[in-house]
Amino acid sequence: MAGILIIAHAPLATALRDCIAHIYGGVPARIGCIDVMADSDPTQVMAFAHAELARLREENGVVVLTDMYGATPANIAGQLAKLDNVRVLAGVNLPMLVRAVCYRTVPLDKLVDKALSGGAKGVHEVSSGTPPPPTETGCGQCAPIPPEPQPRTPSESH
Repeated sequence: MAGILIIAHAPLATALRDCIAHIYGGVPARIGCIDVMADSDPTQVMAFAHAELARLREENGVVVLTDMYGATPANIAGQLAKLDNVRVLAGVNLPMLVRAVCYRTVPLDKLVDKALSGGAKGVHEVSSGTPPPPTETGCGQCAPIPPEPQPRTPSESH
């Protein structure tokens, strides 16, 4: 299963991860996010990104999703594209992320294709009286995804 790392302007990365938690009832395993603040040191963000990649990496690799091509988060993500089994997609939106989560058990090239098409197909003009577009009934790959175990607080321990 591929890992997914979201690198975006703060607070977008965390907000997208939180949307996935809402959809799936918890954050699925091996999804990370890095919010890049206006005053972030790109060198420190890069070091953290490498640590996150090490945590998220598995046999299928990692897809890195970033917001705006040419901006600092995308430039940092672009440096990660030099690594083996890491693919970087710019222009992340929620439909792209949902597709990436849904298809992360398939080979990395197919996952990238599905994420890109999901992102593009998720953008529509909506006007009064326009019926909603047809949607996929499911990717066929999605099973209930268990959330990552959350650390217990001392008050929860017996």
